[in-house]
Amino acid sequence: MRRSFLVCYDIHDPKRLRKVHRFMKAYGEGWQYSVFYCTLKSIDRVRLENGLRELVNLKEDQILIVDLGSSEEAARGASTFMGLGVPRQESGMLVI
Repeated sequence: MRRSFLVCYDIHDPKRLRKVHRFMKAYGEGWQYSVFYCTLKSIDRVRLENGLRELVNLKEDQILIVDLGSSEEAARGASTFMGLGVPRQESGMLVI
């Protein structure tokens, strides 16, 4: 079963920050510069956490993972955006 998560991070080193951002793009959609919305299976959550542990310095950096529940629709509906809001995700496939 999939659950929705909000992953927020504060990475102090620019090089690590770029690596974490690239890593997170594989797991979810960017809502802000250091905030990602992810819908994950249990095993993917474990992989996400393990991957982040390898990339960050736990003495300098900070990561927050918030469990938003099993209903993706409810999790998205409970979110309120002010200003520009969430960038629209392109649907479908892109072939280059």
